[in-house]
Amino acid sequence: MQRVETHQRKTNEIEIAFSGTILMSSPPLELEDVLAELTPSLSRVALTDGGIEKWDSSLLTALIKVRDWCGDNETIFDASGLPEGVRGLLALAAAIPERSGARRSKKRTPFLKKVGTASMKNWAGMLSMFEFLGEVMLSLGRLFTGRARFRKSDFWLYVEQCGPQALGIVTIISVLVGAILGFVGAVQLSMFGAEVYVANLVGLGMTMEMGALMTGIILAGRTGASFAAQLGTMQVNEEIDALQTMGIPPMDYLVLPRMLALAVMTPLLVIYADALGILGGAVVGIFYLDISPQLFLDKAFEMVSPWVCAQGLIKGSSFG
Repeated sequence: MQRVETHQRKTNEIEIAFSGTILMSSPPLELEDVLAELTPSLSRVALTDGGIEKWDSSLLTALIKVRDWCGDNETIFDASGLPEGVRGLLALAAAIPERSGARRSKKRTPFLKKVGTASMKNWAGMLSMFEFLGEVMLSLGRLFTGRARFRKSDFWLYVEQCGPQALGIVTIISVLVGAILGFVGAVQLSMFGAEVYVANLVGLGMTMEMGALMTGIILAGRTGASFAAQLGTMQVNEEIDALQTMGIPPMDYLVLPRMLALAVMTPLLVIYADALGILGGAVVGIFYLDISPQLFLDKAFEMVSPWVCAQGLIKGSSFG
């Protein structure tokens, strides 16, 4: 057990005795209470060994705090009563003066400065976004006029990454979301004896909202992150600078085929997600609510109009 005790020697002198096991793994020393007892009128603070058994750098940290207090209050710091090893390390710590700026200082940033800095960052981000959109439009213009330069093999590779390779995760998420919608609707509608309308809920929810939303999230988190990592690595390796040196627009060669692949595959994945979501809800309706498969499918597609499907496709494309 570690202890820190203070003893009054004279009117203007005080003694601080350390005892016990003072290690980093031990409970922290109650040094703040000891420093609070010290007054600037003291002329000497003596540190003594009151029975120190084991110690490490935590003891040195406490001693340095006491020494700093003495220096701030022009009080004599007497460490002659400490063990020789402690005195040696304490002298070594004071041998080299602290480098200016080594301590981390807490600076309070004014509120207006925070607002201004955030506004400037947001404005710079908006300018970068508009610049990117402008380059995309120019790249699409070159595509429609037949002057865009990219390899068709790259386009089909990206189509495979956006479409077939994403079917697994889209299948799992869509079926589970459809089943969840079915269970949520079954709990509420069964209270009114309207279990059959679970099919309407699943069909409308998947085609208008959840199918597009979940597909967009999957494409943004999976495919979009993969594309961003690839382009970021190429930027670090100066491959994009090499393309510009050779006169090949990076927007045409790198960004355009990826965007076209996403634009082609996102609507197809949304339709696929809608169908599997309705299938997941049908499992709940058939096996949990005893609704016939034909009745469930009729009710599910009863409210699914072309306008609703178009809304879902637009949302899915915007999310992706």
